[in-house]
Amino acid sequence: MHARLKGINRVKAKLASGEQVTYYYHRATGTRLEGEPGTALFLASMAKAQAKVETRTAGTLSGIIRDFEKTAKWRKLAASTKSEYKRVLKFWENDYGKVPFPALEDKAFRREVLKWHDEFSEEKPREADNRVTILARVLSWATKDGDLKANVLDSFDRAYSSDRSEMIWLPEHVDAFMEKATPEMKLGLVLALHTGQRQGDLLALKWDAYDGTHIRLRQGKTRRFVTVKATAALKATLDDLPRSSTLILTTKTGRQFKKRYFAEKWEETCTAAKIADLHFHDIRGTTVTMLFQAGCNLGEIVAVTGHSLRRAQEILDRYLARTSTMADNAIAKFEAVLDADFAKQGAKQDAKE
Repeated sequence: MHARLKGINRVKAKLASGEQVTYYYHRATGTRLEGEPGTALFLASMAKAQAKVETRTAGTLSGIIRDFEKTAKWRKLAASTKSEYKRVLKFWENDYGKVPFPALEDKAFRREVLKWHDEFSEEKPREADNRVTILARVLSWATKDGDLKANVLDSFDRAYSSDRSEMIWLPEHVDAFMEKATPEMKLGLVLALHTGQRQGDLLALKWDAYDGTHIRLRQGKTRRFVTVKATAALKATLDDLPRSSTLILTTKTGRQFKKRYFAEKWEETCTAAKIADLHFHDIRGTTVTMLFQAGCNLGEIVAVTGHSLRRAQEILDRYLARTSTMADNAIAKFEAVLDADFAKQGAKQDAKE
């Protein structure tokens, strides 16, 4: 069985002699490639075909995108961020990929993009902002470090506005969630609440990151290395969990959670618990607040959560200025609400997630 070759089409043919042969074509240009995959001749043929693409797209938006994907700035992006950039840039490239530099530098291009933004934002304001923002960032790079003379999207009026610094999971929210949650969702909440880590990092968290007292990991988004001491409740939970996978947080069948599937199950639980306007990501802000009220200073807080000092301060400023609902014994309350018995339940071997 042949492995799938990226950017290459494989075509099987039967010669007049009856012999079966396989031809390889460079997908972007349709150029027939010489030699067999892996050989020097094949690689040289691939490079030649790719050069045609770069020549063809030079001086256009597509060329800017290809050049951007070769930079250190691109390589430093987290895998999830790269995936999102590719999704959005593919959208812009489909309509504007062949637009040359002079047109990209013209205000008419700005007017056209913002017209699309105004129309699309009526239905999906966050997505509209996201697409224009990513395009603007790539054009900004091309203006600063490339050959583009001006970024006409250097600023624009966003359709969506939301500061979630004050969105905090209070004890009553945790109570309601735990009452309706499956063991997998309970574990997700406990891990998030007691570590302050992002969803993606928790879904990828392996057992070898936990030594019985601390969790050590490198964050996928920022590449920061953090060490989190397990609270009594978290330690009790982890120590009682069956290790049926290399990952700590898995589906009930012991498989790795897909991001979309986890989000669906989380939303289902929030709906059942009648929790509105709170997201998984808001738990990070909750942890910041809990740590502060437990007596931690900013330096200690960001060492655990991986926030920047500025962002952690913003969260505290917004929340503590708004309310003092969370009592001084909040940490004890959060630990008490956790019933670690759910951790003792083995994974159910269902056929599907």
